[in-house]
Amino acid sequence: MQAQKSRLYGGLFPVAPTPFTDSGDLDLEGQRRILDCMIDQKVDGICILANYSEQFLLSDEERRLLVDLCLSHVSGRKPVIVTCSHFSTRIAVERARYAAERGASLLMLMPPYHGAGLKADEDHMIEHFARVADAAKIPIMVQDAPLSGVTLSVPFLVRLAQEVPLVDYFKIEVPFAAAKLRNLIAAGKAAIAGPFDGEEAITMMADLQAGATGTMSSALCPDLLRPVFDHHIAGRSTEAAAAYAKVLPLINYENRQCGLRAAKTVMREGNVIRSDAVRHPLEQIHPHTKAGLIELARDVNPLALRWGI
Repeated sequence: MQAQKSRLYGGLFPVAPTPFTDSGDLDLEGQRRILDCMIDQKVDGICILANYSEQFLLSDEERRLLVDLCLSHVSGRKPVIVTCSHFSTRIAVERARYAAERGASLLMLMPPYHGAGLKADEDHMIEHFARVADAAKIPIMVQDAPLSGVTLSVPFLVRLAQEVPLVDYFKIEVPFAAAKLRNLIAAGKAAIAGPFDGEEAITMMADLQAGATGTMSSALCPDLLRPVFDHHIAGRSTEAAAAYAKVLPLINYENRQCGLRAAKTVMREGNVIRSDAVRHPLEQIHPHTKAGLIELARDVNPLALRWGI
């Protein structure tokens, strides 16, 4: 029988953006300020090098630099998830080992894919995660997101959790996430230690009601998501819904109009960072979109909008 897995991590684990200068260079001091701001946002942990960190626009050298900087600067104040996704098992293993050696608490991986046509079958996906687990020896979060184009069925995810014991956590951000979370928890039982949602927390309320124990939003407003989660955990459903309704217009605008640009834009407005630039070929946020985002943010006053002022 599958042993009960230890639920060590839950709550708010937002993604840290990667700040750049206007010319596109890494802003290392800005990265430190982002991490300090996120800790002041009362998060439970921080995820780095995720898609919302523009990980796909970073060189290998920059990735290693950011792992070193982030883990040394956080210095145990909060657990840090390091994203190590890659189609190559060898490279994913190297990334995972490097992160674990430097103090990562968890790893996050998407299933191996490259474009729309290169994907691994289920047996090779399990071997991929198993090799990473063997190398790092810390818990792993599976990122189940449409970006990969890989369908991860509930039976497969349960099998993965059972066959690779360190696969403890699951970030579900596919359409109808609440239904999938509910089915995953019911089918996996003790094998599912940490069911999370993502996608900027746009489905957070339904996902918590389905049994999610954590959420991975952006760094835009986790301080405003804090009461949603805390009220829910305490069984105060009316108060949780009210807190969520207050912040939902901002999250919806982020999700549907801005994407990964939103957190940077608000942090720039709040003097957390000096530039909200994204790397080419991503487009910079349109001035009208920026104005709409800032207007909505001012209505609810997240910490990122005033942290550095």
